[in-house]
Amino acid sequence: MCGITGIWNYKTGRPIDCYRLQLMTNLLSHRGPDGDGFYRESSLGLGHRRLSIIDVEGGRQPMCNEDQTVWITFNGEIYNFQELRGPLVERGHVFTTHCDTEVIVHLYEELGPKCFEKLRGMFALALWDSRKQQLILARDRIGIKPLHYGLFDDGIVFASELNAIRAATDGDLAIEYTSIADVFTYFHIPSPKTIYRDVYSLEPGHYLVVDRDGIRKQKYWDLEGEPVELGSESAYEGLLYDILKDSVRSHLVSDVPVGAFLSGGLDSSGVVAMMSQFMGDAVKTCSIGFDEEQYNELPQARTVAGLFATDHCEKVVTPEPAKVLERLTEHYGQPFPDHSCIPTYYVSKLARERVKVVLSGDGGDENFAGYEQYGRQKMLEPIRSSVPDSLRKAVFGSLGNHLQSLTRDGLSSRLARIFRELAVSSREGYLQSMVVADEGLQRLIFSPELQEQLAGYDPLDVYRRIYDQAPGNDPLSKMFYLDIKTYLVDDILTKVDRASMANSLEVRVPLLDHKLVEFAFALPLRYKLRGRTNKYLLRKTMQRHLPVSHLSLGKRGFSIPLRPWMRGALRDWVHATIFETPETARFLNREGVEQIWQRFQDGECQFSRVLAIILSLAISSRVWARSSPRLARETIVGPLATQGFSSTSVMGMVK
Repeated sequence: MCGITGIWNYKTGRPIDCYRLQLMTNLLSHRGPDGDGFYRESSLGLGHRRLSIIDVEGGRQPMCNEDQTVWITFNGEIYNFQELRGPLVERGHVFTTHCDTEVIVHLYEELGPKCFEKLRGMFALALWDSRKQQLILARDRIGIKPLHYGLFDDGIVFASELNAIRAATDGDLAIEYTSIADVFTYFHIPSPKTIYRDVYSLEPGHYLVVDRDGIRKQKYWDLEGEPVELGSESAYEGLLYDILKDSVRSHLVSDVPVGAFLSGGLDSSGVVAMMSQFMGDAVKTCSIGFDEEQYNELPQARTVAGLFATDHCEKVVTPEPAKVLERLTEHYGQPFPDHSCIPTYYVSKLARERVKVVLSGDGGDENFAGYEQYGRQKMLEPIRSSVPDSLRKAVFGSLGNHLQSLTRDGLSSRLARIFRELAVSSREGYLQSMVVADEGLQRLIFSPELQEQLAGYDPLDVYRRIYDQAPGNDPLSKMFYLDIKTYLVDDILTKVDRASMANSLEVRVPLLDHKLVEFAFALPLRYKLRGRTNKYLLRKTMQRHLPVSHLSLGKRGFSIPLRPWMRGALRDWVHATIFETPETARFLNREGVEQIWQRFQDGECQFSRVLAIILSLAISSRVWARSSPRLARETIVGPLATQGFSSTSVMGMVK
C-alpha cells in the first residue's frame, strides 16, 4: 500500500517544478514510510511513497518495463498477480522483481488499458507511456483505493489524497459550493466531485487517458442486472461459501504478517473464521470499544476471539481522543462528518503496533442488505404499489408533515419520515430517507452567500441519475446499486483508507472482492432479505463457523457515542470549534446554527448528524486557513532537493 503523486504540464510543456512534486510526495509519507521514489521526463513527473508488503526488498517505485518506455506509480494490491505473471514470462517479458506492480507494467504492454479488466484487487495507479506520450490514471472496480486529480492551466496534477493536490497549487483552490450542499444532504461528498472546484475523484471502475489532445474518461467495469439462478438454496449457500473462501485466501498473500479488525459483528467474525482456516499461527485481531454500553461491541468481539483462539487485543476510546479529528481532517482533505473515523483511526493505530496488513469485514451490509433502511423500504413497497399515487401523496404526505410540525422527539420524527417516504415513489422515498438536512433546515443554517451560490441546485439530482441508470427494474436492487456506487465509496471506504493509512496500515476488504460483489448483486432478493432477517444467505452460510446465538445478534454499526459526548465531555470543545471559527461565516448563518445547537442540547436527537457536519466544516475551515501552503524550499529534503532533480537514480529514478 502506498501513496502516489504526479504532475504533467501537457498543455504548456512547462518543465515541472521538482520541489513541488517532492512536497506533494512528502505529504503522503504516512501512506508509505518505507521509502520514496521519483521519475521525471521534461514536463512530467511521478512520485511514490512505499509501504512495503510484497517483495519487500525489490518492489521500489516508480517502476518501468525493460526499455524504460512505460512507467508506473501504483497504490494497492493485485491478488492474482502470480497467475498473470506466468503467461507474461512465456511471452518473453523480463521481470526484475517479484512484486505485483511489475506485472501491471507488462500486462499493459500486452493489452493497453484493457489490462485493468484482468486485475483482481484494489488499486489506484498512473501509467506513463512515453511512446504514445500518454498518461493513464486508473482506479479499482469498487473504489477501495483513492485517486484525485486536478485540472489546471498547465495540465493535470494527481495524488492519493487531496492535501497533496492542495500543496501543488500553493493552497490556491476555489471552493465548490455545491459540494457543501451535498455533504449536508448525503453526509459525504459524492464522486467525482470534491470540495474544490476543478479537483475530482476518479470514479471506481474507470480510467482516465490524458494526452496532448485532452482528457478522455472510460468505464471498464460495472454491475449487471442478470440474476443468478441455481435452483436450490443449498446450491446458493455452497457457491457463496466457495467464493468467500477463495476471496479470503487470496487476500492473505503477503510477505509481512496479516491480522484482522474484529468488531464482533457477522461480517468481521466471518472473515476471522475463514482466516483461521488458512493461517498456521493464531490470527492477530484488534477491537475498539467505548464505556457507553450501547456503543460497545467488545464483549461480542471477545467471544469470537475466544472461539477461534485469536491473538486478541483491544482498546477503549474515551471522549478526549476524539479531538484527533483535527489531525484526521488533514488526511481527508475536505469535510468528512462520519466520525466513526475516530474508532477506525484508533483500531488502526492498535493494529499497526503488531502488523502491517489487516483484513476487515467492510462491504457485507451493501452486498447482503444489512442496513435497516433496506428492510423498511421492502416493507413500504407493497403499500406504494397498492395505493394510488394521488391518494398516497394526499394522505401520507399530510400525515407526515403534520406529525413533523407537532413534535420534536426522535420516535415521532422517524414516523413522520416514514409517512413522507410513503407519499412519494420508491426512488424519491429512498432518497428522502438519506437526507440529513432538508431544504428547510439548509435555509435556516446556510449563509445568504452560500444560498445565492446554490440557487437552482438540487443535490438529490446526483443520486437520481445513478439510481435511474442502475440495471434492472426492482427498486431494492436499484437501492443496492446506488449505495455501492456512492455511500460505500465516498463514506465507508474513504473513512477506512484515510484513518488506516494515517497509521501506515494496509486494510484489505475480502467482502468487496469484485467476484463476490458481482455474485451478491445478482442474488435474488429472497436470499438477502427474508422476513425480518437481513443478510439471510450470509448468515446461513456462516452457520458452519459461528454459533446461532451470535448470528442472531442485531446490527449496531461501527459508530461512536458522539451524541452523549457533544452533550457532555466534548460539549465545550465542540461549541468553541463551531462558534469560534470565523472562516465558516461565508458558509453558515450563525443564528440558525445556534438554534440547532440549543435544540440539540434540549434533547432533539435528530440534529446530532447536522451538528457533526457543521463541526467537520468548521475544522476543515481552520485547516484551510492555517495551511495555505506556500512552498518552503529550504524545508524540503530528499533526492529531489539534494540532486536538483536532474541526475539519474533508479527507484528514485530521474531521467
